[in-house]
Amino acid sequence: MNRKVVVVPCSGIGKTYGTVSREAAYEVVDEMRPDTAQLVALSMLVLGDETARAAISANPAITIDGCKLACASKMVRESGGTVAQEFAVLDVYRRYRQFKPQGIAELNEGGQQLARALAEEVSGVIDALQGEEDA
Repeated sequence: MNRKVVVVPCSGIGKTYGTVSREAAYEVVDEMRPDTAQLVALSMLVLGDETARAAISANPAITIDGCKLACASKMVRESGGTVAQEFAVLDVYRRYRQFKPQGIAELNEGGQQLARALAEEVSGVIDALQGEEDA
């Protein structure tokens, strides 16, 4: 696959689940899948940034929403992109209740573990999308 999968996290500043979504996205694009994933900030889509819009128009997107408003998913669609997979931090938390996230500017250990578990799930979807295009 020549294209990268775009990861668009929540920008819920001041919210624990928003921080979990961003930390998971950073883990994916910086550590787990740097060659196959790229980050697009939700704020750039809201502002109508042409580079961000071009990235989501040309590539499949994975969104990570911090709350039920699903702003990341909505903005990707409104900006002309296709959401290949939506993640909601609360749904992931329900699968990993042992990780109790706390903190905003800096997550506690439970929040970091939840972000890591979410990043692993996102990475698995990226691998599957890469495999579909290579087939």
